[in-house]
Amino acid sequence: MEIDRIALKRAITPPTLYSSLRIALVVGTILNIINQGTTVLAEGRLDIVKCVLTYFVPFAVATYSSYRAYRAGPGR
Repeated sequence: MEIDRIALKRAITPPTLYSSLRIALVVGTILNIINQGTTVLAEGRLDIVKCVLTYFVPFAVATYSSYRAYRAGPGR
């Protein structure tokens, strides 16, 4: 698969990254509550690596989805 540089530039613009960040904050928070909620409440411990990954994955998926949408844009 060849990288579409125009679509990539659009996918990493501030508005698109801001949208991906908002999605990551909502989805990541929900997933952290599901995955670590009982541990945090019972033991007061939070696994930082899991926490960071839980926010990063939805951010990466949202940004990649934007890239794919721009790549498939009108007329392509």
